[in-house]
Amino acid sequence: MEDFYPNQRWVSEGEPELGVGIVVETNKNRVQVNFPAAGETRQYALANAPLRRVVFKPGDTITDTNKHSFTIDRVQDDGELILYIGSQGTLSEADLGDVSVKHGVNDRLLIGDVDKPDVFALRRITLAYDHMRRISPINGFVGGRIDLIPHQLYIAHEVSSRYAPRVLLSDQVGLGKTIEACLIMHRLLLSGQVSRILILVPDSLIHQWFVEMLRRFNLWFHIFDEERCAALDDSAPEGNPFLDDQLIICSTSFLASSQKRAQQAISADWDMLVVDEAHHLAWSLEKVSPEYAIVELLSQVAKGLLLLTATPEQLGVESHFARLRLLDPERYSDYDEFINETQDHKVIANIVEDFSTGKALKKKDKALLETLFGKERIAKLAEKGEVGKNQLIEDLLDQHGPGRVVFRNSRAAMSGFPNRKAHLISLVAETNQEEWVKRLAKEYAVDKELKINPTTKQQFRFSEDPRVKWLVALLEQLNPEKVVLICRSKAKVLALEKAMQKLSSAKVGVFHEDLTIVQRDRNAAWFAEEGGARLLLCSEIGSEGRNFQFAHHLVLFDLPVHPELLEQRIGRLDRIGQSEDIDIHVPYLKGSPQEVLVRWFHEGLNAFEENIEGGNQIGELFNKRLEETAMAALSSGSSEQLDALVADTAAYQKELKETLANGRDRLLEMNSFRPLVAEQLVEKIKAADQDLSLEIYMIKVFEHFGIEMEDLAPRTYLLHPVRTNSTAFPSIPDGGIAITFDRKRALSREDISFISWDHPMVTGAIDMVLGSGTGDASFGVLRGTEDSSILLEIIFVLETAGRQGINVDRFLPNTPLRVVVNHSGEEVTDDYPVKLFNKQLIPGQVSDLIENETFVDEILPDMIKNATEIAEQLKEKELEAGLKDMNHTLDHEIGRLASLYKRNKAIRPDEIRTALEQKNELTMLIGEARIRMDSIQLIREENR
Repeated sequence: MEDFYPNQRWVSEGEPELGVGIVVETNKNRVQVNFPAAGETRQYALANAPLRRVVFKPGDTITDTNKHSFTIDRVQDDGELILYIGSQGTLSEADLGDVSVKHGVNDRLLIGDVDKPDVFALRRITLAYDHMRRISPINGFVGGRIDLIPHQLYIAHEVSSRYAPRVLLSDQVGLGKTIEACLIMHRLLLSGQVSRILILVPDSLIHQWFVEMLRRFNLWFHIFDEERCAALDDSAPEGNPFLDDQLIICSTSFLASSQKRAQQAISADWDMLVVDEAHHLAWSLEKVSPEYAIVELLSQVAKGLLLLTATPEQLGVESHFARLRLLDPERYSDYDEFINETQDHKVIANIVEDFSTGKALKKKDKALLETLFGKERIAKLAEKGEVGKNQLIEDLLDQHGPGRVVFRNSRAAMSGFPNRKAHLISLVAETNQEEWVKRLAKEYAVDKELKINPTTKQQFRFSEDPRVKWLVALLEQLNPEKVVLICRSKAKVLALEKAMQKLSSAKVGVFHEDLTIVQRDRNAAWFAEEGGARLLLCSEIGSEGRNFQFAHHLVLFDLPVHPELLEQRIGRLDRIGQSEDIDIHVPYLKGSPQEVLVRWFHEGLNAFEENIEGGNQIGELFNKRLEETAMAALSSGSSEQLDALVADTAAYQKELKETLANGRDRLLEMNSFRPLVAEQLVEKIKAADQDLSLEIYMIKVFEHFGIEMEDLAPRTYLLHPVRTNSTAFPSIPDGGIAITFDRKRALSREDISFISWDHPMVTGAIDMVLGSGTGDASFGVLRGTEDSSILLEIIFVLETAGRQGINVDRFLPNTPLRVVVNHSGEEVTDDYPVKLFNKQLIPGQVSDLIENETFVDEILPDMIKNATEIAEQLKEKELEAGLKDMNHTLDHEIGRLASLYKRNKAIRPDEIRTALEQKNELTMLIGEARIRMDSIQLIREENR
């Protein structure tokens, strides 16, 4: 581990474009470095900081803080700082002015420390791929271990393209709000637009979110609770645990119940706040809940905000307004005004609905359109046909108020969902029916108690249980199909596993909250294998964050009381993209509390065969009666009580469906999914998936760094280190790791890492090649041409300084500029393409050239000078192209925002202001871009 002291100069190996950094301070385990040229400050862990010390050498010319030149004669290390000694005196490292690292690459060449041409070629292609990856329009979208669902990608693309997005994601259950939020965060993190994210969720969803972020997007979020915060109090920066990590998940209730931790979280400066289950944040004109209050305070300091809820506006206009005011408190400050605007939006929605279905315009609707767009445009609408109509719909969508901040897709507008088929199995015990009813009543009571006291002990007799005997018969009947069983607790899972091992020959896997993530991955993989487990036993919590869409049979061994929990269980299989219908098997003992639950869910809500909307409201309204009726199942008269409950629930459900159907905002749905844009994204990602370039590149990298590859299946390998140390590819454990470049295989095997251009293993490989000096100086012999000459190939990199939150990579990422000159200094780049060098360059001895004083002192410096001048010319062309692209794109975006702002109050004034500021920043950053000599290859051309 290096020793760091204030005022030392260091350069980032992973981000050389930041320039030379100055150590600001060090503490127990971190070092803080300021990079003046980039205007950035970074914190690094002392144990593995990717930094290289900057030490200039005799003969170099540097500047002091007064911008006076200083030529170095001698270098002295005083233990903490470097002292530079020259004819002008002594200059301490602390007094250095604006210096840059321009030395090293040609120094390696001159001392004969050169790599072979194939290593230089690896660096050259790495620079090219890094540029391609950064500027790609699908950067951040290719790496998710997800099905390519168009509406999810559209929302992620639309939201992540904004400046500090603040939106409400309210797709119906099963449409993938969590995936949308993860895609948005992933893209913003990879592009550098955000670096600090706080995710707030209910306690029960903490693990689900952790698994989603890690397994699907390779993002490691740290779970914060009181125990972790207390452990960090003394060591965290400024004594604030929330400054110790960049990516954090914690429960909303944790912050709401601790004033100290809430204040620390508020003062921690977040780029983005994400809040799941936002409909649980209670707010009314009269009363604000503690949970809403803490989210409101955090939303005021966070630049971006994502709120997730499946509860539609029609199930509570007041609570919907409460969520909107979190997004934009200035815009949504008056509830009565919001109600009046909502009526106006419905008029526009009806017009679009008529347009979409081919109905003729009503007289009053035509008059409204003429007011909005002018009589001339509306009069010519018929002449322009479908094109004119679609353009008008697009303009109406843009101007629709909440469509800017609210995204909502419905199942009715989507395809790809399976049908659900419910199989309700009423069971009677072979003997002692009354005794078994009492046992299951006790089991139900304990299941309820687990919510309050998770340590409550449970006792089971599953070897004799009628439900287990039925399950054994079901497995025999369905052989060889896979079955997922979900039940309330880990204790049940383990007891069921023991009973099934005794009663059935079927292979059984388990899934519960006490298993490590690796164990869960292995068990899920075993369940996915053709000859693996046929039955997977899952606890309620343990199965969160997973979907098992390759299975089509779901057994609900017991039932939760709340409709949302039931929908979450069914959602493990019932997701968009499921290829077959789902059979839902619900065994219950006649006369037990479970029969009450089965009848209520099926007869009152049809919840087994239809997706439930408004589950939270239904639960609040009926759960108390349901629990009372279930516990009364053993007493006489309970049948009438249950009939009344079912009738009341069915009536409410019918009314609820009518309310939702009448209030469905089709304009909002159309604005939430534009198929043409989505399809283009899907096609680009599919093309990237099928392109073999990444696989070929990574094989070269693995071979170079001594990582052994074993074929497992097409495009799938087992990696394990052979002749490397632990610092090369730290993501590869000693026991090896399975990887695949095949998205389909990765989706079915969560124990295999999905490798894409977004994956940390790939970005880490790129950083390792570029940051370690691999191939930055090379010598080769070129045979098979008609000339004899000395050539010099230099790869310059055009770099912008970069700014936190500014995505300059959209227009000018680090850009490699290749220049080849001959010994006369003439450019011959086009005469010597990369393919020729890759094919015909062989290693050779550079000693005779670097021992030639005339070559070293005169010819080589002139070659480098001429190559640099050519690179400067290439730089100007790249800057011109980058500025042109940036101006074209941002002028269009700013113009659109300014135009919409006149008609749509949902456009925040700060969006336009931020866009203008970003344009000014980008203009400056692109204009100040500099070239850096990255790598150099000397070539002797021999005519033989």
